[in-house]
Amino acid sequence: MTSSETNSHPAHVKVDFDASLSEAGLAPLRRLKSTTLQVNIGLQCNLACHHCHVESGPKRTERLDRAGIDRLLELLARSPQVTTLDITGGAPEMHPDFRTLVEGARALGRRVLDRCNLTILEEPGQEDTADFLAEQGVDIVASLPCYSLENVERQRGRGVFDPSIRALQRLNALGYGPHEHRAGNELRLDLVYNPDGASLPPPQRTLEAEYREALKREFGIVFDGLLTITNMPIKRFAHTLLRDGQHLDYMNLLVANFNAETVPELMCRQLISVSHDGRIYDCDFNQALLIDPPKESRTIFDIEDLGALDGDPIATAPHCFGCTAGAGSSCGGALA
Repeated sequence: MTSSETNSHPAHVKVDFDASLSEAGLAPLRRLKSTTLQVNIGLQCNLACHHCHVESGPKRTERLDRAGIDRLLELLARSPQVTTLDITGGAPEMHPDFRTLVEGARALGRRVLDRCNLTILEEPGQEDTADFLAEQGVDIVASLPCYSLENVERQRGRGVFDPSIRALQRLNALGYGPHEHRAGNELRLDLVYNPDGASLPPPQRTLEAEYREALKREFGIVFDGLLTITNMPIKRFAHTLLRDGQHLDYMNLLVANFNAETVPELMCRQLISVSHDGRIYDCDFNQALLIDPPKESRTIFDIEDLGALDGDPIATAPHCFGCTAGAGSSCGGALA
């Protein structure tokens, strides 16, 4: 699907991502060697955040079945070029086979990332999850859209800030984050920032310094890095923009700030996205919008090696301007 064909945005928004790529001499957009397998293993979550692009929540029941979990581990075993398993959701820890997937990937020598909303670590039945993650050597990417209570709870809901802080303190106690007495600390803790509204993130390095100072001063918390991620104009955030009459202005902001320097580092070029039903997409955002890859629609049961996707064309749509605006945005933070 090209950017002019998607119906995910109002017709009056005249944007064409492929045209911007062509003007910059960067078309067509294709995959390089895939090194990261990102899996949305389920949409159930203990929260229902306003910016959530997959619209997860407590009432969602969709999740990858055990056959899918086993197949992912088979594909990882056959695909040595894929060095990282990135597990997301929903709250991925709520999936009944989350630990099976983590243990299997770690046994294969893969780096495992858990995209954690922090509050899940205090939910009933999850009391030992933090210990499990530390024991398995899982890196944590934790959502914390601000270091102040008011801003966090405006975006993620009332009562979220305090358990998030307690969870970070617990993770620090388990060895997550930089520690002077541990050279080359193996338990990495990164935080994620999303803007509270229709604006681009501030410079990642500057904001990271502010987070470090405030969290250390107020709560004694340390972390490895801050990842700034642009709010994608899809799903819940798109509904909010339309409701507030800001959708056109926000799309214009993204298009006006298109930065060709971000394109070589776009996550879709080296990341394979798998949904809770086992279907393969170019990225987590295309997955949310059910935009199939241009070449063919496939599932994890249709391929024998994740390297089979290398060199394939990548589907684009207007939301791709969100990843290429300003300093760029990806699941790993700013790009330029």
